[in-house]
Amino acid sequence: MDEKTTSKATRKLPMIVCSCNVLSDNQVRTAVNTAAPRSAVQVYGCLGCSPQCGRCIATIRRIMDEAVGACPAAGGCCANGEGT
Repeated sequence: MDEKTTSKATRKLPMIVCSCNVLSDNQVRTAVNTAAPRSAVQVYGCLGCSPQCGRCIATIRRIMDEAVGACPAAGGCCANGEGT
């Protein structure tokens, strides 16, 4: 493979996580990083829609957790693992 082909092969393409609203994982990450929603329902609101069937809420929550890390700086937990 040449360099162009390799970079295309390793580049992560967006994945649709909500079929009802056609939301991608990239859109969810952008909303989480710019608006700091605290729930999956708030993510939908940030993206101008609302939950329909609800099957994607767990995936959106997982993406939110990954985006902010295991211990968010916004006071989600303390260094010793106890809540604030």
